[in-house]
Amino acid sequence: MIPILFVVVSGVLNSQTVSENLGKNQNTEWIISRFLNKEFQNIKISGNPKMVNSPYGKAVYFDGIDDAFFLNEVPLKDMDEFTVEMIFNPAIDGDFEQRVVHMGEISGNRMLLEIRAVDNSWYFDGFVASGENKLALIDEKLIHPLGQWYHVALVVTKNSLSTYVNGKLELTESFSFSSIETGQSSVGVRLNKRSWFKGIIYKIKVSPKKLNVTDFMSFKL
Repeated sequence: MIPILFVVVSGVLNSQTVSENLGKNQNTEWIISRFLNKEFQNIKISGNPKMVNSPYGKAVYFDGIDDAFFLNEVPLKDMDEFTVEMIFNPAIDGDFEQRVVHMGEISGNRMLLEIRAVDNSWYFDGFVASGENKLALIDEKLIHPLGQWYHVALVVTKNSLSTYVNGKLELTESFSFSSIETGQSSVGVRLNKRSWFKGIIYKIKVSPKKLNVTDFMSFKL
C-alpha cells in the first residue's frame, strides 16, 4: 500500500443532516460509522449494517444482502468537475457485481463507484451518465486482492473520466460531462436496491474539483 497525503475537508456532520456545505466550491466528507446515528433526518438505513473497528477508526460492515444507507441528497449538485474518493475493504465472498456508492438518479444522470469480484480478487468500475453520454471505466485485467484496505478515486472533469486505486492511475478516457443536479445517494447498493456490496467502508469524500494524487485522502496502514 502506498501513503497518500492527508488533506483537511470542510464537510461536517450535525444532528440535522449528514452533510453540511453541499454544493459548488465545498467538500463533503462522510465518515460512514456516523450514518448509524439515528438523529440524522435525511438517512434511511436498510438491513443491519454494523459498526466495526478499522485501522482508521470506526467503520461499517455491509453484509452484501440488504445492508445499505439511503440519503436524500446529491453532493455532486452544481459541480462541473469533481473527485469522489473512498477508503474501503471489499470482502472475499461477495457477489460478482457490487455497487458501492451511487449518487444522482436511478437511471438518469448519475455516478457510481462499483467493483467486480472474481476468484479472491476485484477490479474497479467508475461509471458516469450525463445526458446522452455514458461511460464505465473498467478493465478486468487490473485486479487487486480482496480482503484488504484500499483507497479508490474517480476524477470527473468537463471532458474526461479517470480512475485511481491506491494513488495509481488505472484508466482515463474522454467524456463530455454536465453537472448532476437531481436524485439521491446510496452507500452499499445501487439506488434501486440491486447489486449489494459486501465489505467495510470507512470514509467517502467528494471534492468539487479535479484533485491531484498528492491531494487525495490520507491512506496509511
